[in-house]
Amino acid sequence: MEPTGDHDWIKGCTLPDHTELQERTLKTDQDIVIGERCRIDYGLLGNDVVVCEFSKINGNIVASGDARIDNWCEINGDVVVEEDAYLGEGVKIQGKLVVRGDLDIGDNVQIERGFEAKGWISIRNPMPVIIYIVMYLVAVLGIEKEEELSSVLEKLFGDDETAPTATPLMIPGGAVLNMQTFSVPEKMAVGSGCRLHGNIRAGSIAVREETTIFGSLHAREGASVARGTTVHGDVQSEGDVTIEQEAHILGNVSCKRLTLHEDARVDGVIRAPGGMKIERRTA
Repeated sequence: MEPTGDHDWIKGCTLPDHTELQERTLKTDQDIVIGERCRIDYGLLGNDVVVCEFSKINGNIVASGDARIDNWCEINGDVVVEEDAYLGEGVKIQGKLVVRGDLDIGDNVQIERGFEAKGWISIRNPMPVIIYIVMYLVAVLGIEKEEELSSVLEKLFGDDETAPTATPLMIPGGAVLNMQTFSVPEKMAVGSGCRLHGNIRAGSIAVREETTIFGSLHAREGASVARGTTVHGDVQSEGDVTIEQEAHILGNVSCKRLTLHEDARVDGVIRAPGGMKIERRTA
């Protein structure tokens, strides 16, 4: 079975609650799913870690569960997996591979500093990661029919407060994460209690409560900053922006229309040619 189409179901980006983008590592307690043809200048630390084909990770991968790395990916660091590992054809690991469980390995895999596997080693081409992710999401998100996947992911990637709380960290295909910029093509949903370094660029951005971002937000279609969140930079959008109670923007705000809670704080200049609405405290 081969995957077909453009994998529209992994268009959005979601960062679960308490995600940390540290100096060299993107860290979460949840699973991590990286779309195809991404370039990430950080290591990855999570539960299960899945990397789709032709992606490049400039750092270590540490998985407390399984790791699946698809065809022709390049990992410029070590890969440490506490359970099972699956490496597709042409994967290149510049560091060492350590697998506590079983290892499935495809053709033409290069591991520069050797590998250690405690369990069985099978030399074969594993299941394509795209197919695995569909099966994974159907199981983890409690979907009974694959046809329901797109509607569930729309809720997952949107700003719907009823989105599942134990969702994976998902980076869409074509995303770029480097030391200055976190750039994704469409929607981005940031959970509560996160701590991120870098300027975020996306089609739309929804940041939930009590998150700290050391950088600016740039959204084409619109942005929302939830209660108690701090942005150490500007908020810019061609669409509408909402800044909720006790949020703090240390830079400027530039957008079409602005909804600003009276208990929010903006240190810089506000530009909203379409108008500004001040929200009052609720009784």
